[in-house]
Amino acid sequence: MNASLSTVEETTPQASNAFPDRTAQPFIKWVGGKRLHHEQFQSLYPDALYQHRYHTYAEPFLGGGAIFLSLTSHIPFERILLSDINPNLILTYRAVKQDVEALIGILEDYTQRYHGAAADEQAALYQDVRDAFNQPPEDFCYTECSTQSIERAAQFIFLNKCGYGGMFRVNKKGFFNVPWGKHKKPQILDELNLRHVSQLLQHAQLTVAGFREFPIEKMDDGCFVYFDPPYRPLNATSHFTGYYGPGFNDNDQRELAAIFRQLDAQGASLMLSNSDPTNEDPEDDFFDTLYDGFAIRRVSALRKINSNFAKRGRKNELVITNYPTRI
Repeated sequence: MNASLSTVEETTPQASNAFPDRTAQPFIKWVGGKRLHHEQFQSLYPDALYQHRYHTYAEPFLGGGAIFLSLTSHIPFERILLSDINPNLILTYRAVKQDVEALIGILEDYTQRYHGAAADEQAALYQDVRDAFNQPPEDFCYTECSTQSIERAAQFIFLNKCGYGGMFRVNKKGFFNVPWGKHKKPQILDELNLRHVSQLLQHAQLTVAGFREFPIEKMDDGCFVYFDPPYRPLNATSHFTGYYGPGFNDNDQRELAAIFRQLDAQGASLMLSNSDPTNEDPEDDFFDTLYDGFAIRRVSALRKINSNFAKRGRKNELVITNYPTRI
């Protein structure tokens, strides 16, 4: 593997001279996002990826989409399958894909109103947008591109950029409850990047689905699948797995590992990220046992969110593959 994603011959139909840096960036912040992992992952991708031997890329836990964006900015795929259990997240991706200019117009208005306001007015605007987000029309459709869905996508992005920590969290009633982040001038809108993301999404199929609905039967040796599930908590204070839905427990991790093994048997190339339990307990071999027989690598990652400030910083994370890596 002599090439990096930034030096791969640019034969991809998604490429455009309008995007000089060649790599689209996540347009939302996301807890557990892989924006900072791109360089580390260069040596963990399969050789076949750089040789353009895959016809399909799939990512069942889309989140902020950093790996999808970094790969598809440079490598062509005939088919891209992206899914997440969060309907508001997928709705927002669909809005970027289907009507990015209308979305940009609304975000421009939010930017002007927010940046031109005093702190108390910013807090009030955030609360107003959050209230509106929590009260969609009774007949609202999450799967159709409409004026209402574009507005909701803009609300989602605004709340993400102006809320605390880039979290998406709902209460038991399903209401988004992240407080205002007290940001003075957040970058609510990056027009060039949004247009780049929109271009890459033209080749993608977006689905609201959990990992159990992943189309296993459609995967073969021409597929590269990246799994980035909610991380297994390392201790009692690190339960950042339940921002949408009932959470992700050890039984879910086991079911995901079973799917991983089934896809491996079908010949698909697989890569999975998760927390490293040995950060807290050297004897905790949960993932080493669960993925016995596969390549398990430990990479250093920066953790920015922890209820205990002293525990923020670099920790090992696991990268598990069913193919040999350079490191």
